[in-house]
Formats: sequence, C-alpha cells, structure tokens
Amino acid sequence: QVQLVASGGGSVQAGGSLRLSCAASGDTYNNKFMSWFRQAPGKEREGVAYIASDGTTGYADSVKGRFTISRDNAANTLYLQMNSLNPEDTATYLCAATLFAWLPLRELEYQYWGLGTQVTVSS
Repeated sequence: QVQLVASGGGSVQAGGSLRLSCAASGDTYNNKFMSWFRQAPGKEREGVAYIASDGTTGYADSVKGRFTISRDNAANTLYLQMNSLNPEDTATYLCAATLFAWLPLRELEYQYWGLGTQVTVSS
C-alpha cells in the first residue's frame, strides 16, 4: 500500500505561481510512475503531468511550458511547480502513483491516490 498526501494549494491571482507537494509513504517501490491530476467542478478528472522513476516526464498540452513536475526519490516526494496560472487552472489537484503505466496521463492507470489540494486562480 502507498499513502499520498498532497499539499501546497491555495488562492492566487492570474499570472501567479504555486508549488504543490505530494509526500509518499508505505510501499514506495510501487511509485515508478507518479502524476498530478486535476478535477474542476462539473468536469472530468484530467492528467496534468507525470514523471517516471528514470526522470521521464510528460505534460498535458494545456500546461506545457507553464508547469514543471519533479520528484525527490530519496525523500519520496513529488512536486508540481505551476507558473503563469490562469483561472482555467482552478481545480482540486491530486497526486497518484502506480508501478507501471502504458498511458501515464490516464486516470485508470493509477492504483494509489491522494486526497487532493485545492488551487483557486482569480482573474
């Protein structure tokens, strides 16, 4: 089992930045793929960014060039640096982990989920 706890959300104005963190504990050898998803009210959950244990990353088109995902394997912590935020980024952000993923931005690939942290961007 893997436990994930996300933090770092908050309220910012458009153009601002936030850094999210996700602390992992438990059987963290399962965390070869770690990702950030987000879900806005009335919308489907979408994959935002992923990072594999070898450092390979991928991003949704909507956040490319603005968001950066990283991980500290020694500290079992996942990060998401979010810059140039806009109101469309408002959502609950969740971290997820799994041992293997064919399509790492697809929700169904992930076994372990954190509870999420709220990000609100005002115009």
